Amino acid sequence: MAAHLFCVGGEDHFLRLPFLRAMTARGFRVSAAGTGDAAPFEQSGIVYHRYQLERFVDPLADWSTIRRLAVLIAQLRPQLIQSFDTKPNILVPFAARRTGLPVIMIRTINGSWVYSSRTALALMLRPVQRNLQRLAARATTATVFQNRDDVELFRRYRLSRGNVNRLIAGSGVDLDTFDCALVDSGLASHNLREELRLGNSPVVITVTRLSRQKGVSTLLHAAALVHAVRPNVRFLIVGSRETEGRQAISREELEEHQPYVIATGARRDVPALLRLADVFAFPTEYREGVPRVLLEAALAEVPIVTTSMPGCTDVVRDAWSGFVVPPRDPQFFARRILELLSSPSTARQLAQNAAARVRRDFGLELVADQYCELYHQLLGDAPDRADRPAQPYRATIRSTNQVLNRS
Repeated sequence: MAAHLFCVGGEDHFLRLPFLRAMTARGFRVSAAGTGDAAPFEQSGIVYHRYQLERFVDPLADWSTIRRLAVLIAQLRPQLIQSFDTKPNILVPFAARRTGLPVIMIRTINGSWVYSSRTALALMLRPVQRNLQRLAARATTATVFQNRDDVELFRRYRLSRGNVNRLIAGSGVDLDTFDCALVDSGLASHNLREELRLGNSPVVITVTRLSRQKGVSTLLHAAALVHAVRPNVRFLIVGSRETEGRQAISREELEEHQPYVIATGARRDVPALLRLADVFAFPTEYREGVPRVLLEAALAEVPIVTTSMPGCTDVVRDAWSGFVVPPRDPQFFARRILELLSSPSTARQLAQNAAARVRRDFGLELVADQYCELYHQLLGDAPDRADRPAQPYRATIRSTNQVLNRS
C-alpha cells in the first residue's frame, strides 16, 4: 500500500499544490491540512482538512490547535507528516507526539519574523522560540532547510540535533506550468495596462503581504524617491493587508503615494502582472525560506532588486542575477531600481542569468525528487544518504547533517 503523506501548512498552503501533486505522482497517498480555502485542494483531488491557527502570539489558541491536529493525526494515521511554516513546524510535532503513534515527522524551515524583526516583542520571543524549536526537534525525525542561513542558525543554537538534516531549495516551481501561464497571459497583460490605468508607464512590481516585516514601508519611501526622478514610473503592490494585524500597512500610508503607487490587493493573475513589469522589487526584512515570488519573477525574466535577507541571497547574486541591497534602505533601493530602468541591456542580462539559475536549481521535479529520496530513506526502503546535501548546494555545503549534529 502507498505510504500516506500528510502535509500541514498555513494560509497559503495552496501554493504547494504542485509539490503535493508531484508527490502523488511519485506514489505517495497525499492529504493536506491548512488554514485557507479548501477549493483549490478539492479541484486538485487532494483530501484537505481545515484547521484554526493564530499566526500571532496566543498560547491558548496554540494549545487548541495542537489538540485539533492531534485528533486529525489520530484519525488519519499517516506514516509521514510534513509541516511547513513557522508555527506549524512547532505545533505539529507536539501534536504528533501527543497521539503516541509511530509517525515519521519532517519539518521544513522556511523563515521566521522572530529572528529578523527588531521589535521588543521579537527580541523577547527569540529565546522562547529557540527552546520550542529544540523541544519540537525531539518529536521530529528530519529537518529540511531551504537556505544556507537557516542551516547556520540551527547549527549555532543546536535547534535540530538528533534529526536527519537536509538542504533542499524551496518547494519547487513547476516550470512547464508557469511557462504556459506566461504565454497564456499575453493578451491579459495588455488588458491589465488599461484596467490599472498604466498607459505606457514603466512598471515596478512587488508581490507580497502588505506587512512592515515584508519591507513595504521601505518600498513606499523608495517609490517616492524614484517618482522625484522619473515621475512616469508606476509601482504595483500586489497582496493582502487584511491578514497582517498590527504589522499591516495602513490605507492612509498607501494613499499618501497615489497616483504613482497602486495597491491591487491579492490577485491570482500574477504571471500576467509580471509580463507587464520592468522591475521586480522585493524589499523584505523577513527571514525567508526561498521566496516563491523571486523564483517566478526570475522565470518571467523580470530584473530583480531584493534585500540581503536569508533566502533572497540564495536566489539572487548581487550584480549577476539581480541587485541585492541592505534591508530598510530606501535610498539604495531606489538607486538600484533607477539603474535597471535606465539600462535595459544590464537589466536584460541580469534577468536572463536569474532565469537560468532558477531553471537549473529550483525546478519542481528536482525538488520533488529530493523530498522523495528523503521520505524513502526515512521509511527504510532506500539507502541511507543522510550525510549527502541536496543537489543544488553540493558544491557549496558539506554534509548538512554533519554540520548540524557536530558537538
